[in-house]
Amino acid sequence: GRPFHSTVDGDESIAKRPMKRVTEPLRKMGAKIDGRAGGEYTPLSVRGGHLKAIDFQSPVASAQIKSAVLLAGLQAEGTTTVTEPHKSRDHTERMLSMFGVSLREDETSVSIEGGQQLKAAEVFVPGDISSAAFFLAAASLVPGSEVVLRNVGLNPTRTGIIDVLKEMGADLEIEEKDTGNTEPYGDLRIKTSSLKAAEISGDLIPRLIDEIPIIALLATQAEGTTVIKDAAELKVKETNRIDTVASELKKIGANIEPTEDGMKIHGKTPLTGGAKVSSHGDHRIGMMLGIAACICEQPIDILQPEAVSVSYPSFFEHIEKLAEKA
Repeated sequence: GRPFHSTVDGDESIAKRPMKRVTEPLRKMGAKIDGRAGGEYTPLSVRGGHLKAIDFQSPVASAQIKSAVLLAGLQAEGTTTVTEPHKSRDHTERMLSMFGVSLREDETSVSIEGGQQLKAAEVFVPGDISSAAFFLAAASLVPGSEVVLRNVGLNPTRTGIIDVLKEMGADLEIEEKDTGNTEPYGDLRIKTSSLKAAEISGDLIPRLIDEIPIIALLATQAEGTTVIKDAAELKVKETNRIDTVASELKKIGANIEPTEDGMKIHGKTPLTGGAKVSSHGDHRIGMMLGIAACICEQPIDILQPEAVSVSYPSFFEHIEKLAEKA
């Protein structure tokens, strides 16, 4: 929507991610976007200009796709509507509202009128629950643990991991804090507990899509068979997380089967370790393996650990600090 030329690029993992799911609806609005394989992969060349509103039916519940179309809609002529099969995370809608933008929302769709002006606001950013999830898992699995995570975001479109932990029998307490009209947040206290298997599917998936790698690790230590399905979205993350999670956990002793849209994890299975594993350049896989190392019988060697710095540069340092206090 801006009257100039831009180039959008990223690291090696971003270069492998399919972008047509974003570029195609933007092109329908009049955006001029070129890139490798017809705009499928970065780097992308964007020649800004006049945009027109669309009604977009997203084939998947993805906040990334929804946010791209809504932000373009803010600069478009007319009213843009995005409809999803399930409600995805709503951080963009909340943020736009804080900056004075008027949105119309129902259960699975959001509409925005183009040409609205934003107003300055003061923003408090709570801790990322997707990053906190790895320490929630560590505290659940490492014997004798008790961990408190303060000021963690508790947006209801993101708290699927908390629902799953409760269903699996985790010893978890939540102290919510009053936030007015901003993102909800609170303190989480979690202790070691015996876990049981769960089924994770349907409209729960968009609320925990980034946490599935660490949930798979939890499931290896839960009694029974955990089934994850309706999660084909995992195939288009930094890696194909279905296949990558299964292959890396198998190397250290897990009993796990990838499926077309998820995985089956049979527990409780001791993780032997003593193997070389890899993040494959995916920060979520790298962090999951870091937590797995805490419960393996033998050390593991994690290749490409630097991928973790994409979202959590001090992750391994924080694991070491927790281990020192154990």
